[in-house]
Amino acid sequence: MPRVKRGTNHVKKRRKLLKAVKGYKWGRNNLIKLARTARTKAGAHAFVDRRKKKRTMRALWQIKISAFVREHGFSYSRFINALKINNIAVDRKIMADLAVNNKEVLLAIINKVKQ
Repeated sequence: MPRVKRGTNHVKKRRKLLKAVKGYKWGRNNLIKLARTARTKAGAHAFVDRRKKKRTMRALWQIKISAFVREHGFSYSRFINALKINNIAVDRKIMADLAVNNKEVLLAIINKVKQ
């Protein structure tokens, strides 16, 4: 059986790894062992932080809606409850955008649920 040399694959794999960790500090950008663990941990943090981003964005939407609604005599929780009672299905992302960019429309919604 002929001998198979895998040097090119080995080098390719390491080159790809070092390209992925370019810009990392200390030995993590040029030492293979450290680079491998750094890339793994970076991937794990990226995964977790994508979920955290969703969480913080939702909190920001709630703050924006609450600030606008308080100016018009509602608390956030009472406003959301009034929306549910009146079967108005507008998600928080849209309402937060309306509170910033299109106040008249959100004001119309508030007046509708006040009745």
